[in-house]
Amino acid sequence: MPSHPIELIASYWTIAGDTYPGAPSEISPFSLQARAQAAAKAGWKGMGLVYEDILHNIEKLGINTVRQIFQDNGMRHLEVEFLVDWHLTCERRTASDRVRQQLLEVADAVGATRLKCAAGLFETDLDVGVMRDAFGVLCDEAAKYKVDVAIEFLPFSSCNTIDKALAVAQGLRANGGLMVDSWHIARGGMAFSEIAKIPAELIKGVEIDDANLALVGDVFNDSTHHRKCCGEGELDIPGFAQAILDTGYTGPWGVELISAELRKLPLEVVAKRAFDSTMAQFEGLRF
Repeated sequence: MPSHPIELIASYWTIAGDTYPGAPSEISPFSLQARAQAAAKAGWKGMGLVYEDILHNIEKLGINTVRQIFQDNGMRHLEVEFLVDWHLTCERRTASDRVRQQLLEVADAVGATRLKCAAGLFETDLDVGVMRDAFGVLCDEAAKYKVDVAIEFLPFSSCNTIDKALAVAQGLRANGGLMVDSWHIARGGMAFSEIAKIPAELIKGVEIDDANLALVGDVFNDSTHHRKCCGEGELDIPGFAQAILDTGYTGPWGVELISAELRKLPLEVVAKRAFDSTMAQFEGLRF
């Protein structure tokens, strides 16, 4: 038995239904109530909240009802996403600051403790000094709401490796760090053994999902439509989980399944399949 319980977060796209990042609408066709109930029934202990969907539900239901839905269904690990352009100085930064403020206010209202962000989305050149300065400002704003900020080092961003992400975030702010995702590491050409470079205190979140070895289209298309449940692809997911555990990480584990196949399934079916397949990866690991 593990020395601490493994608790899973259903990242937004895992149970959002027929929508995806960059879709004409990122609002789930399933009600927030239905998603929270399906997550609780399957065993999840947390949920991810995407900007467009959570603002839609707050406007529709009211913040008190939204907060009560999470509480009634035992969703004690909540995260908000997805912040981009926070390092820029143009008008896109103005829009990013507005989104940041709204997401932090949502986090404060519902009890979310993590803000997910990308560093240099669809950019190629990384200025570490500029990015560190901007990340410090972002972390300071988030700290006012007792929220951690987690950089996802996406393969389609300028901050696309563990080494680059460490250069940006390490030694900067106590509430700033990394989101370590099995898919991002594999698609970024890194080995899971490189996770050992990351100090445990810098791991602000973990996401675990599978993939086939061969890309379908380009890396963004593969990310958006072809991720797989743990154990249903070709990545060494138990090896990833063991590498994370070996750092000393004891927090919850997000499961981010962005999949054209899975998003067509009934809500309760995908919630259970994603949960059960992920939990199976921890059997026999060293805790």
